[in-house]
Amino acid sequence: MLIGGMDGEISASELSDLLDSDVDVEIVDIRRPVAFKRGHVPGSRNLPFGRLVDRIDELDADADRIVTVCPHGESSVQAARLIASYEGTGGTPVVSLAGGLEGWDGPIERGN
Repeated sequence: MLIGGMDGEISASELSDLLDSDVDVEIVDIRRPVAFKRGHVPGSRNLPFGRLVDRIDELDADADRIVTVCPHGESSVQAARLIASYEGTGGTPVVSLAGGLEGWDGPIERGN
């Protein structure tokens, strides 16, 4: 499903399956650094929403999928649309984690 340039949402169980596979997934947590350090999906990169435009070129353009994460799965939809509209992602599918971190029942990594 295509929503404003992004490729929709992914469930927590689908993301967990992707992380357990050989798929190269770039997880972009758009929360503030303090919240990110308290806990995030393992392997996530912290790119706060307010800085996303300035730092979007840091994303892995060779990733098989880019997944955006926020607290409740709302702001990450906007972030996914923004990332999907960026030429540097080269057509990589961009999805938002449905339910956000609140809906994530997998492992949590703390710190940087």
